[in-house]
Formats: sequence, structure tokens, C-alpha cells
Amino acid sequence: MNSERNEHPHPAGGLSFDDLPHLKGMGRRQRRAAETRLRLFRCALQLFAEHGFPNVTVEDITEAADVGKGTFFNYFDGKDHVVGVMAEIQLGKVREALEQATSGKRSVQSVLRHLFGRVSEEPGRSPDLARAVISSFLGSEVVRRQLDRNMAEGRGLIAQIVELGQKRGEIDPKLKKDRVALLLQQTLMGTILLWSLRGEPKLQSAVVESFQHFWRAVAVSDRAGKP
Repeated sequence: MNSERNEHPHPAGGLSFDDLPHLKGMGRRQRRAAETRLRLFRCALQLFAEHGFPNVTVEDITEAADVGKGTFFNYFDGKDHVVGVMAEIQLGKVREALEQATSGKRSVQSVLRHLFGRVSEEPGRSPDLARAVISSFLGSEVVRRQLDRNMAEGRGLIAQIVELGQKRGEIDPKLKKDRVALLLQQTLMGTILLWSLRGEPKLQSAVVESFQHFWRAVAVSDRAGKP
């Protein structure tokens, strides 16, 4: 299988390490380890996108990332666990959004709009990549359990942002914050799924449109009855 690959994906493709909030505040040793895990993750995703999740081995990933197999197992129990780094990245972005909302320097609408864009950055690198991530969720019980735990944690954080929006008069106070958080996740994941199937050029435009519809559904209406 390796003989068919003449080029390896760039390990730091996509976002730069400095742009990922879950790496901020780490010491040098912690950051170096986190960056190695991220390099393995990104190389794995590229291979999953090119060849399909079931067809990629640990050896393929380590070769692409230019690390030893022993190094891989220092960070992951197996191939299925690599995809979990996606959840770490996304949770870091949600925590960052909660910090922004709590500071009160930006409206909750602005914070959530920005969060929509941020969470779509990694899967939005290509439709093939998004489909590979989705197929790994469907094909691995380990990945599904990990995803479910992280999605639940993310909903809890988003619900806190929603509650702040309700207190500040931006989000309808009659709505249950947990349901709004779930709606946000469903809207974003559905947008990414449909975009990956259609293969449209840019995910960002679809994300912007989806957020506008989401916000209309949850925002406080003005006197004219329009959100």
C-alpha cells in the first residue's frame, strides 16, 4: 500500500499550531507532545481522505508523519483513537468561545457566529476529508463513544453561552438552553455533512447561511415580530 504513495501530506496542513486554543498556555514539553499528536492526527486524516478509513494502517500514518511506530503508541492506543484529536481541537474552540462570551466584550451573537466558522475549519479543508471523518465515526465504536462524550461536554459549554445570551436579552429566554445547544450542534454537523456530499467549493458560505437561520430561530424578536 505504501508503494502507491509518492507524496506525503504536510504534517502541519490547515491551521497553524498557534491558531489552536487547546494548545495555548502549555509548557514547552507539553506543547511539543501536543504538536506531535496533532501532526499524527493531520497525516492520518489526509490518508483517510485519500484511501478510506479502513484501508489505512498505523504504519502508513507513522511513515507520513515521519515518526517511529513506538512514538505513535506513546500517544494513541490505536488508529481509531487518532480521530479523537478532532474533538480536542473542537472543544478547545468552544471553551475559547465561552471565555469570549463571559468577558462581555462581544455580543453572544458574534461569539456564536465566530464559533460556527472556527469549528468548521478542520473538516472544511476538503469534502473528502469531511467524509473521511464522518466515516470513521460510523465505522468505529471507539470513535463513536469518544465523540458522544465530547459532544456532550461541548453542549454543556454551549448551553452556558446560550444562558449568557438569554440574560443579556439576545436569545429568547423561553427556550431551554440545553435544547438550543443541541440545535446548534445539529445545525453545524448537518451543514458539514451535506456540504461534504455535494462537494461544493467552500464550506464557509454554507456555514454563514446556516448560522443566520439558526440565529433567527433562537433570537429575541423585535417589536415588529421579526428576529
